[in-house]
Amino acid sequence: MTDRSAQRSPNHQLAALIAEAGFSNAGLARRVDQLGIEHGLDLRYDKTSVTRWLRGQQPRGTTPALIAEVFTRRLGRRLTAQDLGLDACAPVYAGLEYAASPEEAIDIVSGLWRKDTGTHAELRRIAFTPAGLVVPSRDWLIGRPDERVAREPRPVNRGRIPAQGGGQDGAPQRPRPADRVRGTRVTSGDIAALRAIGDLFRTLDNAYGGGHARQALVRYLENEVDGMLRGSYGEAVGRALFGAVADLTRLAGWTSYDMGAHGLAQRYFVQALRLAQAAGDRVYGGYVLVTMSRQAVYLGHGREAVQLARVAQQGVGSAAPHAVQALLCAAEARGHGLLGDARACASALMRAERALETARPGDEVPGWARFFDEAQLADEFGHCHRDLEQYRAAVRHAERSLQLRPAAYARSRVFCRTVLASSRLGLGDVEQACAVGTQALREAVEMRSTRATEYVYEFGRQLLPYRDVPAVRAFHERAAAAGMALQLGA
Repeated sequence: MTDRSAQRSPNHQLAALIAEAGFSNAGLARRVDQLGIEHGLDLRYDKTSVTRWLRGQQPRGTTPALIAEVFTRRLGRRLTAQDLGLDACAPVYAGLEYAASPEEAIDIVSGLWRKDTGTHAELRRIAFTPAGLVVPSRDWLIGRPDERVAREPRPVNRGRIPAQGGGQDGAPQRPRPADRVRGTRVTSGDIAALRAIGDLFRTLDNAYGGGHARQALVRYLENEVDGMLRGSYGEAVGRALFGAVADLTRLAGWTSYDMGAHGLAQRYFVQALRLAQAAGDRVYGGYVLVTMSRQAVYLGHGREAVQLARVAQQGVGSAAPHAVQALLCAAEARGHGLLGDARACASALMRAERALETARPGDEVPGWARFFDEAQLADEFGHCHRDLEQYRAAVRHAERSLQLRPAAYARSRVFCRTVLASSRLGLGDVEQACAVGTQALREAVEMRSTRATEYVYEFGRQLLPYRDVPAVRAFHERAAAAGMALQLGA
């Protein structure tokens, strides 16, 4: 990895920021290399490279933007290459950026869709990064509303995102389509169609798992929705368009998350958050943050999960519908439960319960929040008590959730049933636990959901100390017959 050899005067701006951030030269180089991996780049910088930058040499390609992003994450404020005394370069569109404008948001998210519909499997394997949660959530919280989103026809470029495994200059591996005019006028009928498509994919996801229709959804976003975003529309239709696209983008992230593509899902969530800002929909932005919080819980990042849920509550405020407030508080509770903080968890659950009890049948609740009902709240209680090893309470709430939950939410029922099985096991009722777990197993194999499989797999791991019990062996045999390689031991 070489840089431009032209000598310049010492870079005092970079030196001052290194001192402020508390980096060593080797530490900065290591972080740039790690960030490059997130973007699909193989960088080989070391402390000598940083010494050259301090002497005035300029790093090549997209590296100045990567260095700026390292300092942005470290110092908690947005910095550009120029702020570091480095030459400007094209932005690095890897999906974790929180766009400065609606126009840039279109470029980033359309680039993400295009890469996801391509043949680059690396994108689906890209790593989740907790550090990538900080800047987008902060920018959403303190960001000002976009003054204008209306758009008239004009030539545009499609989104740019560096090819995974491509060169350090971030050039795509396949040719970018030629510039063209997309002047289609977006109508309210188009918005209604987008909403209907979202409802369809959401129904499929709930019943059969994210793997059944995820790729079809992403293709729809690239082939149809990209053209709408680059069409023409006034302010009112434009806000509605960004809101509908935010929902579809979040759903693409959700289905990616369900299939275990966590880094890709994270990028979709960040972009959905930015699209929600362009829509002027603060409440939906809070929902996206809650989605990110749930992913953080699933991946074991309790602290980040709590922070995201609290940012959502702060940004939405008390004007949100009661069901939405309950949803936000329940997400915070899940983070506290994972961290083992029983008091904070109970407090958040109590706030969620109060908010849902305050809701009335006639209250105006967004369509995406209607799933959060008594069954869902009982499920949240069950998960929290299970994580806190309060197994009797977990059993009570999980059973209630299963009684109330409609069959259409098949995947949620698998999760709840597995929580019930784990809690029964925690109470020492091995045979009943296996009976419930077997039912969850039967349901999980009927859907394409990595999360459902992993829930059942984790329950299987909890059975290890009881491997000699006949019911456990029977569960193991059924799992093996279903194709789940549950390593329960001899």
